[in-house]
Amino acid sequence: MSRHAFVKWAQRSDKIYITVELPDAKDVKLKLEPEGKFSSSAIKDDALTRLSLNCLIKVNVEVDDHDLLEKVEQKWWSRLVKQETKPPVFLKVDWDKWADEDDENDGGSLNFDNMDFSLTM
Repeated sequence: MSRHAFVKWAQRSDKIYITVELPDAKDVKLKLEPEGKFSSSAIKDDALTRLSLNCLIKVNVEVDDHDLLEKVEQKWWSRLVKQETKPPVFLKVDWDKWADEDDENDGGSLNFDNMDFSLTM
């Protein structure tokens, strides 16, 4: 029997972060193809876990980083996968790594220097 792992993703203009949540997995295999197909398999609790994602746009397969996909074109994707319908239930946004376009341009830092939080309404 094969099952899916939960997957979290985040992006910047030049890269995609993918985290496959499968701690203590064994015999992990990853494959990335230039057209954007990302697949993996692993053994967890004596069961085979497989994953296959067709990314929205092409990625650079020359980058050798297991949780980072480099975009061929530096632009923001509207979603991770090609399918336009509801995303797979195992796919979630990684809010810890996520940055919006505006956040990336200002370095991702918020400036609260001139705000007074002691005022109540």
